[in-house]
Amino acid sequence: MFIVYLKILFNNRYCNLVFMKVLFITKLNLNYLITKIFLNRILRCFIFLTEETDMRQFINFENQICLVTGTGSPTGIGFQTAKILGELGGTVILVATTNRVDERVKELRNLNIKAAGYIADLMDRNQVKELVKNIINEYSKIDVLINNAGMAQVGYEEDFATFNEVTYESWDDSINRNLNITFNVTKEVLPHMTKNNYGRIVNTSSVTGPIVSNPGEAAYSAAKSAVIGMSRSIAIEVAKYNIMINNVLPGWIATASQTESEAAGGENTPAGRGGSAEEVANMNVFLASEKASYITGQAFIVDGGNTIQEYKGPKELYY
Repeated sequence: MFIVYLKILFNNRYCNLVFMKVLFITKLNLNYLITKIFLNRILRCFIFLTEETDMRQFINFENQICLVTGTGSPTGIGFQTAKILGELGGTVILVATTNRVDERVKELRNLNIKAAGYIADLMDRNQVKELVKNIINEYSKIDVLINNAGMAQVGYEEDFATFNEVTYESWDDSINRNLNITFNVTKEVLPHMTKNNYGRIVNTSSVTGPIVSNPGEAAYSAAKSAVIGMSRSIAIEVAKYNIMINNVLPGWIATASQTESEAAGGENTPAGRGGSAEEVANMNVFLASEKASYITGQAFIVDGGNTIQEYKGPKELYY
């Protein structure tokens, strides 16, 4: 009979060293009790390893209040972000323009996530002030702000008029929706983060504007570019308060608001598909976490490699 000891060095927040003994025994008449103990220890070891790889061991939002705007759509980036924040222990506050937000809150609560919802038009600064006031009165603080509200909204159709044809009203509406909403909410939330000497702000910008553009999207492009410029200035001002502000730039993302042409664009990315809302949400969640403590004023592209390729046509005609 011989015994081989395999020592596995394993670092985590709870222990420095785990030893797993693997026994290779040549005799067939191995004692039943020894076999049982051996198998039980192996099982417990693997359960331990599985538990330690839980995302909560890396990112945790326990005791944090997370405000997420633009959460009405069940397939949208906002709701997916709120869901992951809640799964990782955060109390999530959802905001949308219609009572769809009540359905999203119910979904999260069914998953044992602490969630609450508010209906507000975030282009209306008085409503934004009232919203933040109510949240502070109820929860005393806001640790995380995900500025996701913008282009897509129930009852709103984006105007794709060319620059020569765009109306002043259409231009102003797009700037209000895609820039001023982010300004309005950040303006009201930031003083509370400064007071608490902590905060994480993540803005949903876009590759459209800062990196690329499309015909008929001058106003949208201007707004999404401005969000990044605004964030950089804020980042410099508030980093000393342990407040980090960053931007996520999605490419072709397959949500309910995606058009046929956008879906086709996703198929011609290096990844060969449009992204999912969850894939964007994963980036949002990391930047919203305590781990992102030395990252601020930055722009992170989530587009399946689309903006790095020169040729963007059908693969069969080039690749």
